[in-house]
Amino acid sequence: MSAPDKNTLAANNKRSVFTRFLDTVEWLGNLLPHPVTLFAMFAVAVVVGSGIAAYFDVSALDPRPEGSAGRAADGVIRVVNLVSVDGLQRIVSNLVTNFTNFPPLGVVLVALLGVSIAEHSGLISAAMRGLVMGASKRTVTVTIVFAGIVSNTASELGYVVLIPMAAVIFHSLGRHPLAGLAAAFAGVSGGYSANLFIGTVDPLLAGFTQQAANLIDPNYTVGPEANWFFMIISTFVISILGAFVTEKIVEPKLGKYDVNEAAIDLGSPTLDPLTKTEKTGLKMAGLAFLGLGILLVLSVLPEWGPLRHPETGAVAGSPFLKGIVVFIFITFAIPGFVYGRIVGTMRTDRDVIDGMAKSISSMGLYIVLVFFAAQFVAFFSWSNLGAIIAVNGATALQNIGLTGPELFFFFIAMCAIINLSLGSASAQWAIFAPIFVPMLMIVGYSPEVIQAAYRIGDSVTNLITPMMSYFGLILAVAARYKKDLGLGTLIATMLPYSIVFLLAGQPCFMFGYFCWVYR
Repeated sequence: MSAPDKNTLAANNKRSVFTRFLDTVEWLGNLLPHPVTLFAMFAVAVVVGSGIAAYFDVSALDPRPEGSAGRAADGVIRVVNLVSVDGLQRIVSNLVTNFTNFPPLGVVLVALLGVSIAEHSGLISAAMRGLVMGASKRTVTVTIVFAGIVSNTASELGYVVLIPMAAVIFHSLGRHPLAGLAAAFAGVSGGYSANLFIGTVDPLLAGFTQQAANLIDPNYTVGPEANWFFMIISTFVISILGAFVTEKIVEPKLGKYDVNEAAIDLGSPTLDPLTKTEKTGLKMAGLAFLGLGILLVLSVLPEWGPLRHPETGAVAGSPFLKGIVVFIFITFAIPGFVYGRIVGTMRTDRDVIDGMAKSISSMGLYIVLVFFAAQFVAFFSWSNLGAIIAVNGATALQNIGLTGPELFFFFIAMCAIINLSLGSASAQWAIFAPIFVPMLMIVGYSPEVIQAAYRIGDSVTNLITPMMSYFGLILAVAARYKKDLGLGTLIATMLPYSIVFLLAGQPCFMFGYFCWVYR
């Protein structure tokens, strides 16, 4: 047996170093407690920290003009001691209302109710199958990435349905199934900051952003549609780049697929086409969606539209934007029910109710997490620690001259790195928003812009962090096609997407930023 050449030894050495790095990231991530425990610890830390800061009389000059709501008469922001008798009474009296009045809770659950009807009727699954299977062999890659991005509207559906389906599609076309899996994974997870539609994550993030913005401006409102135009542009950018990386980097590296590498008997790769009934259901659901769209346009675009602002007549601040979650519910629920009636998955009101109940029952962990996140956000706001950190942080940025748009390069990079160990988008933003939104607002940036920058940083490393909640599922699906596949192999396969998305995300963000400024 001949000895390996120098190039092979070097490649193995590089791979081992990279694997050790990934093992370190995984080890560090595993040291973190559960996100629920993390928020409980943060809440306690804020209470204790407020007592210590109050003892040392920590304060900052309030940058808001005189007469602003919440501004002290002497223009000084002081720490509120939550360890005091008044502080403890406030905590006990408001523990329940902190939870029930938390903005992300209601909007996410309402949006989920509508999406659940479309999901459990089979509408979303059929639409995704029709989209991917209807693509030509030439366009199948970009279609899969695009479908992955759009599937984010229905939360976990892309992970559970599209990613395994993409591997089957590539295998049926004689291509490497892991390339198909990677393309879908890139769209579903790497495209988390993009979409053509507003989904359940948008009101969730907007709720955290609004809470943080209210530390500076109590009347500031951030709607779920805050990043919609940026998301639409990003959808096409991510689709094109994801397809490019798949066909030019990932697939050539994987090489020709050998079925002997599979852990199971793959048999003849087939994918069931849409039945005649399913096609009819999709057509009728599309007509229902179109009808709703026309009614909505007539309610918003004309000057006499009933959903425009009752006083100014503008779309800004209108009931339409304030109630956008209601329209998310309607535009998923009605077409979903129409589809279900046609194909027979939803014949009665009980079927609709069962579909909604199943989705809500899966939100138990989210509700527990929100309870503790709401306490942390409320305590942080009451203590004034967030406002003081924001003012002092903004002053430091001004002193070093880092107040231009270039500061977002560092912010996006930081979010991407932190995401390696804290894979939940909502959990990370719940921690970051109360600090960075007020800080960057003082420097002169809108909460919507700050949230868009965060979404880029959070999404690009979803593909390479074992801390992402569905990473284990993706690894299990990939192992079906390559029995000796390990964590490092999957991460190495997805790393090119993360690098390209991060590099492309910066100019894409800048374009969106200047569009926002000069809108």
